[in-house]
Amino acid sequence: MKQSDIRVLEATAYFPQAVCRTPLKFGAVVVESLAFCHVKMTVENRAGNKASGWGAMFLMDMWGWPSPLVPHELRGQIMEEFVRRLCRVYENLSDYGHPIEHFHQVESEFVSLATDICREEGAAEVMPYLCQLVAASPVDAACHDAFGIVNDLPTYQCYGPEHMNDDLSRYLGEEFTGRYVSDYLQARMPERIPAFHLVGGLDKLRESEVTDNDPQDGLPVSLDQWIRYDHLHCLKVKLKGTDLDWDVSRIDEVVSIAQEEHDRLGLSGLWFSADTNEQCESPDYIIEMIARLKERNPQAERELLYIEQPTERDLRRHRFDMRELAKIKPVIIDESLMTLDDFRLALELGWSGIALKACKCQSGALLFASLAEHSRIPYTIQDLTNPGIALIQSVALAGHLKPLKGVEANSRQFFAGTNEPEARVHPGVFKLQDGCITSTTIGGPGIGYRWNQIDRSFDPSGTQ
Repeated sequence: MKQSDIRVLEATAYFPQAVCRTPLKFGAVVVESLAFCHVKMTVENRAGNKASGWGAMFLMDMWGWPSPLVPHELRGQIMEEFVRRLCRVYENLSDYGHPIEHFHQVESEFVSLATDICREEGAAEVMPYLCQLVAASPVDAACHDAFGIVNDLPTYQCYGPEHMNDDLSRYLGEEFTGRYVSDYLQARMPERIPAFHLVGGLDKLRESEVTDNDPQDGLPVSLDQWIRYDHLHCLKVKLKGTDLDWDVSRIDEVVSIAQEEHDRLGLSGLWFSADTNEQCESPDYIIEMIARLKERNPQAERELLYIEQPTERDLRRHRFDMRELAKIKPVIIDESLMTLDDFRLALELGWSGIALKACKCQSGALLFASLAEHSRIPYTIQDLTNPGIALIQSVALAGHLKPLKGVEANSRQFFAGTNEPEARVHPGVFKLQDGCITSTTIGGPGIGYRWNQIDRSFDPSGTQ
């Protein structure tokens, strides 16, 4: 038992809507608006101190539950109800503990919660586990934030033996006996963290393509404008995964534009990743794509840092062998990674590394990061285009770990209006300098949002 252990007194969910500045296309999906769930959690530690923390995450059913059987609106309703009921589960926990302990305890109830809600709502299928994690993530984040605040400590100082009741062997197996999350963290965040800029499937690439119908809010629209605005060095290019000619041409044009702008601005250093969001029939598609790219634009092929989740998320359906692709470029698992068994199977099948997302829960991200560091495999930090404190959570995660190159920060492009309250407190997180996020404002007790300085409020109905 630790004096810092907490029990949850109250957890409340809010569901304001966030509207895209420009449509976001990934895979076969186009996003225009989303419920941006916020959770406030009030806790008490063993010393009798009380405090509240916050978590937030998009309820991105299109990513977590891309189903033709259940309409988008119903999926959203089910996710919201899942969050509400999970808040009650946390409130009913009888024991004091660490946030990772609490998550480990409640995770076993996810499937039954989802099953009950989907049956009551008449859904044709049960919300999948990945979507359950997305819905749980703001609750889990609020618990981690509240833990730090009630103990008057930065949350990232609370992952060692002084505050955790069990070492990692409880969660990851005997080889982690005597090891803690803190063993795999950087004590201090770097002041500057490279940011990946998303080039979506519908994004305009050249200023000449911009029309009066595009946003007139003073922010860039096209890729070349964004490079001039933020001096970008890292790009994430969304591809179709079903049209080789289009995908190769898209990468060639994106990289050519970036190189032109770099030459004009006197910048050096360009890296990009490619993501088909599971649309490829097999890894052979990407092998052929890279071969064609190398012929067409050798520099672009050299600057390709890694490939993300080319094939469907069900690892067991086809058991695709990734070893040949991994010999050419690192191939990173994302949607397929939910459990320890997924991690082990991915390595067996030849995947190079893993993608960590706060939307799969802070607790899970820290455990998988510990696994990746221990196994010496690469990992990335991605944000699911989340704005506000959800982006700050991702940046803090990246800053305390050692991911490939940096962190995604896509909401700057697509949800700039939603970011405004946090951007006034953390300007360097939401406006890049030389392609990097400035992390110096993230700090203090909790995850580091500095929520008491952010002018964002919610009414009891859950609307902003």
